[in-house]
Amino acid sequence: MNVEDMSRKRMGQKSDPGAGRSLLNGRRRAETGEPARMLRALAQLLRYPDAQLRAALPVLAAHFEADAICSTATRAALAGLIARLQAGDPYEIEAAYVDCFDRGRSASLLLFEHVHGDSRERGQAMVDLLATYERAGLRLAPGQLPDELPVVLEFASTQPPKLARAFLAEFAHLLNALHTALAERASPYQVVIAGVLELAGEPLRKVELPPEEPIDEAWAEPPAFGGCSVQGQAAPDTHTLHFLPRRRVDLPRGPFSGARQ
Repeated sequence: MNVEDMSRKRMGQKSDPGAGRSLLNGRRRAETGEPARMLRALAQLLRYPDAQLRAALPVLAAHFEADAICSTATRAALAGLIARLQAGDPYEIEAAYVDCFDRGRSASLLLFEHVHGDSRERGQAMVDLLATYERAGLRLAPGQLPDELPVVLEFASTQPPKLARAFLAEFAHLLNALHTALAERASPYQVVIAGVLELAGEPLRKVELPPEEPIDEAWAEPPAFGGCSVQGQAAPDTHTLHFLPRRRVDLPRGPFSGARQ
Protein backbone atom coordinates (compact mmCIF):
# COMPACT_ATOMS: atom_id res chain seq x y z
CA MET A 1 0.00 0.00 0.00
CA ASN A 2 1.49 3.37 -1.00
CA VAL A 3 1.45 6.58 1.01
CA GLU A 4 -1.64 7.92 -0.81
CA ASP A 5 -3.61 4.71 -0.14
CA MET A 6 -2.58 4.78 3.55
CA SER A 7 -3.67 8.41 3.80
CA ARG A 8 -7.04 7.61 2.22
CA LYS A 9 -7.53 4.71 4.62
CA ARG A 10 -6.81 6.90 7.66
CA MET A 11 -9.28 9.49 6.35
CA GLY A 12 -11.93 6.85 5.72
CA GLN A 13 -11.84 7.39 1.97
CA LYS A 14 -12.02 4.73 -0.71
CA SER A 15 -8.84 4.09 -2.65
CA ASP A 16 -9.11 5.06 -6.31
CA PRO A 17 -8.13 2.01 -8.39
CA GLY A 18 -7.18 4.24 -11.32
CA ALA A 19 -5.07 6.74 -9.42
CA GLY A 20 -1.63 7.29 -10.91
CA ARG A 21 -2.40 5.24 -14.04
CA SER A 22 -3.97 7.98 -16.15
CA LEU A 23 -3.75 7.89 -19.95
CA LEU A 24 -4.51 11.57 -20.31
CA ASN A 25 -2.47 14.61 -19.35
CA GLY A 26 -3.67 17.98 -18.16
CA ARG A 27 -6.27 19.56 -15.93
CA ARG A 28 -8.31 16.76 -14.42
CA ARG A 29 -11.69 17.26 -12.84
CA ALA A 30 -12.02 16.03 -9.27
CA GLU A 31 -14.66 13.41 -9.94
CA THR A 32 -14.32 10.93 -7.07
CA GLY A 33 -17.80 9.39 -6.83
CA GLU A 34 -18.58 5.73 -7.36
CA PRO A 35 -19.26 6.00 -11.14
CA ALA A 36 -15.91 7.70 -11.74
CA ARG A 37 -13.97 5.16 -9.68
CA MET A 38 -15.76 2.27 -11.38
CA LEU A 39 -14.99 3.64 -14.84
CA ARG A 40 -11.31 3.98 -13.98
CA ALA A 41 -11.25 0.45 -12.57
CA LEU A 42 -12.87 -0.97 -15.72
CA ALA A 43 -10.37 0.96 -17.85
CA GLN A 44 -7.49 -0.60 -15.92
CA LEU A 45 -8.91 -4.08 -16.31
CA LEU A 46 -8.91 -3.68 -20.11
CA ARG A 47 -5.19 -2.96 -20.21
CA TYR A 48 -2.48 -5.34 -21.33
CA PRO A 49 -2.06 -7.76 -18.38
CA ASP A 50 1.64 -7.23 -17.72
CA ALA A 51 3.33 -7.45 -14.32
CA GLN A 52 2.23 -3.93 -13.36
CA LEU A 53 -1.43 -4.66 -13.97
CA ARG A 54 -1.27 -8.07 -12.32
CA ALA A 55 0.20 -6.45 -9.21
CA ALA A 56 -2.81 -4.10 -9.11
CA LEU A 57 -5.41 -6.88 -9.38
CA PRO A 58 -5.99 -7.23 -5.61
CA VAL A 59 -6.84 -3.52 -5.40
CA LEU A 60 -9.23 -3.85 -8.34
CA ALA A 61 -10.82 -6.95 -6.79
CA ALA A 62 -11.40 -5.13 -3.50
CA HIS A 63 -12.91 -2.19 -5.37
CA PHE A 64 -15.38 -4.30 -7.34
CA GLU A 65 -16.39 -6.11 -4.17
CA ALA A 66 -17.01 -2.88 -2.25
CA ASP A 67 -18.58 -0.62 -4.90
CA ALA A 68 -22.25 -1.46 -5.33
CA ILE A 69 -22.92 0.79 -8.32
CA CYS A 70 -22.92 -2.21 -10.69
CA SER A 71 -25.24 -5.17 -10.30
CA THR A 72 -24.31 -8.12 -8.11
CA ALA A 73 -24.06 -10.37 -11.17
CA THR A 74 -21.67 -7.98 -12.95
CA ARG A 75 -19.49 -7.60 -9.86
CA ALA A 76 -19.34 -11.38 -9.44
CA ALA A 77 -18.31 -11.82 -13.09
CA LEU A 78 -15.64 -9.12 -12.71
CA ALA A 79 -14.31 -10.96 -9.66
CA GLY A 80 -14.18 -14.13 -11.75
CA LEU A 81 -12.16 -12.39 -14.47
CA ILE A 82 -9.69 -11.05 -11.92
CA ALA A 83 -9.34 -14.49 -10.31
CA ARG A 84 -8.60 -15.95 -13.73
CA LEU A 85 -5.94 -13.34 -14.42
CA GLN A 86 -4.37 -13.95 -11.02
CA ALA A 87 -4.31 -17.74 -11.32
CA GLY A 88 -3.18 -18.05 -14.94
CA ASP A 89 0.35 -18.35 -16.24
CA PRO A 90 1.52 -14.78 -17.04
CA TYR A 91 2.69 -15.67 -20.55
CA GLU A 92 -0.55 -17.48 -21.35
CA ILE A 93 -2.61 -14.60 -19.96
CA GLU A 94 -0.72 -12.08 -22.08
CA ALA A 95 -0.96 -14.26 -25.20
CA ALA A 96 -4.70 -14.72 -24.65
CA TYR A 97 -5.12 -10.93 -24.42
CA VAL A 98 -3.34 -10.40 -27.73
CA ASP A 99 -5.33 -13.19 -29.39
CA CYS A 100 -8.56 -11.66 -28.12
CA PHE A 101 -8.10 -7.98 -28.88
CA ASP A 102 -5.33 -7.65 -31.48
CA ARG A 103 -6.09 -10.39 -34.01
CA GLY A 104 -9.13 -9.22 -35.88
CA ARG A 105 -11.23 -6.09 -36.07
CA SER A 106 -14.44 -7.33 -34.44
CA ALA A 107 -12.96 -7.41 -30.92
CA SER A 108 -10.65 -4.43 -31.26
CA LEU A 109 -10.50 -1.99 -28.36
CA LEU A 110 -10.05 0.78 -30.94
CA LEU A 111 -13.70 1.74 -31.13
CA PHE A 112 -13.72 3.58 -34.45
CA GLU A 113 -12.28 0.53 -36.20
CA HIS A 114 -15.69 -1.08 -35.74
CA VAL A 115 -17.40 1.57 -37.86
CA HIS A 116 -14.67 3.10 -40.03
CA GLY A 117 -12.09 0.31 -40.33
CA ASP A 118 -8.81 1.72 -41.63
CA SER A 119 -10.45 4.41 -43.75
CA ARG A 120 -9.67 8.10 -43.60
CA GLU A 121 -13.04 8.62 -41.89
CA ARG A 122 -11.56 7.00 -38.79
CA GLY A 123 -8.77 9.56 -38.84
CA GLN A 124 -11.25 12.44 -38.86
CA ALA A 125 -13.34 10.79 -36.14
CA MET A 126 -10.22 10.51 -33.96
CA VAL A 127 -9.38 14.18 -34.59
CA ASP A 128 -12.90 15.13 -33.46
CA LEU A 129 -12.65 12.97 -30.33
CA LEU A 130 -9.24 14.41 -29.53
CA ALA A 131 -10.74 17.89 -29.76
CA THR A 132 -13.37 16.83 -27.20
CA TYR A 133 -10.59 15.84 -24.79
CA GLU A 134 -8.70 19.06 -25.39
CA ARG A 135 -11.78 21.21 -24.77
CA ALA A 136 -11.93 19.57 -21.35
CA GLY A 137 -8.31 20.61 -20.73
CA LEU A 138 -6.88 17.14 -21.35
CA ARG A 139 -4.40 15.76 -23.85
CA LEU A 140 -3.25 12.25 -24.69
CA ALA A 141 -0.10 10.80 -23.20
CA PRO A 142 2.47 9.61 -25.76
CA GLY A 143 1.61 6.33 -27.45
CA GLN A 144 -2.15 6.52 -26.87
CA LEU A 145 -4.96 6.73 -29.43
CA PRO A 146 -8.11 8.72 -28.65
CA ASP A 147 -10.52 5.91 -29.59
CA GLU A 148 -8.93 3.28 -27.34
CA LEU A 149 -11.69 2.14 -25.01
CA PRO A 150 -9.59 2.54 -21.83
CA VAL A 151 -8.87 6.16 -22.86
CA VAL A 152 -12.58 6.77 -23.55
CA LEU A 153 -13.47 5.36 -20.13
CA GLU A 154 -10.90 7.46 -18.34
CA PHE A 155 -12.13 10.61 -20.04
CA ALA A 156 -15.68 9.76 -19.01
CA SER A 157 -14.46 9.33 -15.44
CA THR A 158 -13.32 12.97 -15.40
CA GLN A 159 -16.83 14.22 -16.22
CA PRO A 160 -19.84 14.72 -13.94
CA PRO A 161 -21.99 11.56 -13.82
CA LYS A 162 -24.78 12.89 -16.06
CA LEU A 163 -22.35 14.01 -18.76
CA ALA A 164 -20.34 10.80 -18.46
CA ARG A 165 -23.45 8.68 -19.04
CA ALA A 166 -24.45 10.73 -22.07
CA PHE A 167 -20.92 10.54 -23.50
CA LEU A 168 -20.74 6.76 -23.10
CA ALA A 169 -24.25 6.33 -24.48
CA GLU A 170 -22.98 7.71 -27.80
CA PHE A 171 -20.79 4.60 -28.06
CA ALA A 172 -23.55 2.15 -27.07
CA HIS A 173 -23.84 0.46 -30.48
CA LEU A 174 -20.06 0.04 -30.76
CA LEU A 175 -19.89 -1.30 -27.21
CA ASN A 176 -22.66 -3.79 -27.95
CA ALA A 177 -20.84 -4.89 -31.10
CA LEU A 178 -17.65 -5.41 -29.07
CA HIS A 179 -19.57 -7.32 -26.38
CA THR A 180 -21.15 -9.55 -29.03
CA ALA A 181 -17.74 -10.34 -30.52
CA LEU A 182 -16.28 -11.15 -27.10
CA ALA A 183 -19.29 -13.30 -26.19
CA GLU A 184 -18.92 -15.26 -29.43
CA ARG A 185 -15.29 -15.91 -28.49
CA ALA A 186 -16.35 -16.89 -24.95
CA SER A 187 -13.97 -14.24 -23.66
CA PRO A 188 -14.19 -13.43 -19.94
CA TYR A 189 -13.52 -9.79 -20.87
CA GLN A 190 -17.10 -9.49 -22.08
CA VAL A 191 -18.16 -8.66 -18.53
CA VAL A 192 -16.07 -5.47 -18.60
CA ILE A 193 -18.03 -4.21 -21.60
CA ALA A 194 -21.29 -5.24 -19.92
CA GLY A 195 -20.24 -3.17 -16.92
CA VAL A 196 -19.56 -0.12 -19.10
CA LEU A 197 -22.98 -0.39 -20.74
CA GLU A 198 -24.56 -0.73 -17.31
CA LEU A 199 -22.88 2.48 -16.13
CA ALA A 200 -24.02 4.20 -19.33
CA GLY A 201 -27.61 3.18 -18.61
CA GLU A 202 -27.77 1.33 -21.93
CA PRO A 203 -29.25 -2.14 -22.47
CA LEU A 204 -27.10 -5.06 -23.51
CA ARG A 205 -28.04 -6.08 -27.07
CA LYS A 206 -26.69 -8.66 -29.47
CA VAL A 207 -25.42 -7.07 -32.68
CA GLU A 208 -25.25 -8.72 -36.09
CA LEU A 209 -21.55 -8.69 -36.91
CA PRO A 210 -20.10 -8.64 -40.45
CA PRO A 211 -17.94 -11.61 -41.45
CA GLU A 212 -14.52 -11.43 -39.85
CA GLU A 213 -11.82 -10.46 -42.33
CA PRO A 214 -9.04 -13.09 -42.50
CA ILE A 215 -6.03 -12.07 -40.43
CA ASP A 216 -3.67 -12.26 -43.39
CA GLU A 217 -5.83 -9.76 -45.30
CA ALA A 218 -6.43 -7.54 -42.27
CA TRP A 219 -2.70 -7.18 -41.66
CA ALA A 220 -1.64 -7.01 -45.31
CA GLU A 221 0.37 -3.95 -46.28
CA PRO A 222 -1.37 -1.82 -48.91
CA PRO A 223 0.49 -1.14 -52.17
CA ALA A 224 2.72 1.89 -51.86
CA PHE A 225 0.72 4.99 -52.87
CA GLY A 226 -2.10 2.71 -54.06
CA GLY A 227 -0.05 1.78 -57.15
CA CYS A 228 1.48 4.03 -59.82
CA SER A 229 -0.42 5.17 -62.87
CA VAL A 230 1.26 4.92 -66.27
CA GLN A 231 -0.34 8.24 -67.19
CA GLY A 232 0.83 9.97 -64.04
CA GLN A 233 0.01 10.09 -60.36
CA ALA A 234 -3.37 8.64 -59.41
CA ALA A 235 -6.06 10.91 -58.07
CA PRO A 236 -5.75 11.84 -54.39
CA ASP A 237 -9.03 10.18 -53.49
CA THR A 238 -7.59 6.77 -54.36
CA HIS A 239 -5.18 6.94 -51.42
CA THR A 240 -6.36 5.53 -48.12
CA LEU A 241 -4.80 6.18 -44.74
CA HIS A 242 -4.20 2.96 -42.84
CA PHE A 243 -4.14 2.87 -39.04
CA LEU A 244 -2.82 -0.52 -38.01
CA PRO A 245 -3.66 -1.75 -34.47
CA ARG A 246 -0.75 -2.10 -32.11
CA ARG A 247 0.05 -5.51 -30.70
CA ARG A 248 0.19 -4.32 -27.11
CA VAL A 249 -0.48 -1.23 -25.10
CA ASP A 250 2.21 -0.22 -22.64
CA LEU A 251 1.01 1.32 -19.42
CA PRO A 252 2.29 4.88 -19.05
CA ARG A 253 1.27 7.02 -16.14
CA GLY A 254 -2.00 7.39 -17.92
CA PRO A 255 -3.60 8.94 -21.00
CA PHE A 256 -4.34 12.20 -19.22
CA SER A 257 -1.52 12.71 -16.59
CA GLY A 258 0.76 15.69 -15.97
CA ALA A 259 0.37 19.42 -16.48
CA ARG A 260 -0.95 20.84 -19.66
CA GLN A 261 1.51 23.02 -21.54
